[in-house]
Amino acid sequence: MARIEVIMPQMGESIAEGTIVKWHKKVGDQVKKDETLLEISTDKVDSEIPSPGTGVLVEIVVHEQTTVPVRTVIAYLEGEGVQAGPIHAAEAPAPPAAVPQAPAPAIAAKAAPPEGRFYSPLVLSIARTEGVPLEELQHVPGSGDGGRVTKKDLLSYLATRGQSAKAPQAAAPSMGASPVPAPPGAVRPLGGTADVEIIPMTVVGQKMAQHMLHSVQTSPHVAAIHEVDMSVVVQHRAAHAAAFEGREGFKLSFMPYIIDAVVQALKKYPMLNSSVEGTNIIRKKFINIGVAVASDNGLIVPVIKNAEEKNFTGLARAVHDLAERTRTRKLMPEDVQGGTFTISNYGVFGTLIGTPIINQPQIAILGTGVIQKRVVAVNDGITIRSMAYFTMSFDHRVVDGLLGGMFLDQVVRNLQGFDPATKI
Repeated sequence: MARIEVIMPQMGESIAEGTIVKWHKKVGDQVKKDETLLEISTDKVDSEIPSPGTGVLVEIVVHEQTTVPVRTVIAYLEGEGVQAGPIHAAEAPAPPAAVPQAPAPAIAAKAAPPEGRFYSPLVLSIARTEGVPLEELQHVPGSGDGGRVTKKDLLSYLATRGQSAKAPQAAAPSMGASPVPAPPGAVRPLGGTADVEIIPMTVVGQKMAQHMLHSVQTSPHVAAIHEVDMSVVVQHRAAHAAAFEGREGFKLSFMPYIIDAVVQALKKYPMLNSSVEGTNIIRKKFINIGVAVASDNGLIVPVIKNAEEKNFTGLARAVHDLAERTRTRKLMPEDVQGGTFTISNYGVFGTLIGTPIINQPQIAILGTGVIQKRVVAVNDGITIRSMAYFTMSFDHRVVDGLLGGMFLDQVVRNLQGFDPATKI
């Protein structure tokens, strides 16, 4: 039998660490090569990680909710046909009596003084967001290797931050003095109470929150709202839905219609397909459409690359593929990178109108509301149409009201002018 190392994979060039979300196997379990062994979370995506070999899971080195750098050994398998890694002299036990002493170095390492220790980018990011200075961070107890502060350590510290300083004051009224009531509107400490639940944010959730805050602080947001008559699109979808599902194996949604309309509008108004770098506007000649997808761990925005090269059916297939891989945690970091324009379909939740936040470094995002039948006036007559509200948030550093309005109007025209004879 040979020992197989399971390492924290590097899920993309910019990924420096990963958090173990869940082990699908426990020590002693048999595991086959490429069978799902664990789930990890990075600052980009959540992914299921397959086993590097066939064997028995004999040791889990890094446990759930722990963040470690990429290429860290996180577990060991005992399998056949794989060359074992080198055994260093310090690791080779001498007499059998030395075996129980093996955990001692790890315990000593964790008790190391906090000064000068390493902090992961994730921990530093949380500390900055929560206003924890480096001087204070050095006093946070660490449970990682060498006393390293993990995400869980910092979140636990934040949950009880400041309570120790208030404890002596709580004990002060011991000589008959009446306790001083809390001032109106005072915020109670979150830790140690039975009527609150502290829920640590996921890695993806933290990054999304930071990304949205950064966007609001970076771009002066302006929103434009147009009403669109989706009747022709609704009728076309209803007429082709059954045949499409029978041929492709998945349901036809409204998203391919919307993406196609956006792509055609971006070709006419390419400035909306740009980003800002310093004092330069970077106008992209390719169109990568991000589509916001709800998942168990929050909102993920996978990207359809080179959407301008795809026909209607190709767009539909791309939307379905990315949505499925988002929900099953099969996305790779490159699947959520490189977007040039984003669409957020909050209408699936029944929302009429929303004002989405721009997905940096893009300069615009389209939000689509629920499609509803409403009574409208058409050619001086009253009729019932399938209507929706589309909102576009755009960066006023690059896009003024005229350009934003013209682009959004073109999207509306593309949908309302959809050819009902189009074959898909």
